Amino acid sequence: MVTSITAEQFAAAEGVQDWTILGSGEVGATFKTGSFARGVDLIARIGALADAANHHPDVDLRYPSVAVRLSTHEIGGLSERDVALAREISAAAAELGIETG
Repeated sequence: MVTSITAEQFAAAEGVQDWTILGSGEVGATFKTGSFARGVDLIARIGALADAANHHPDVDLRYPSVAVRLSTHEIGGLSERDVALAREISAAAAELGIETG
């Protein structure tokens, strides 16, 4: 069973400073890739992380950025699963030298 958390609980979690609370029970982050190829690299990393967690974000690749939205669809809001995946996505972006913006 998945337990929901509030937007405030999400924002207070460590390692999610790249993420913004969106009004619809979602969080989002935009990563400045600088090129389409780096965006594809980041999406490949996000895909592997999402599959490993069995928790899949909405991802939008555009030149020169990747926008990611997270929510736990089965509860219609946020959960610890979103905190964990947000942290992992931010860490993957940092490893690739990609900043948020």
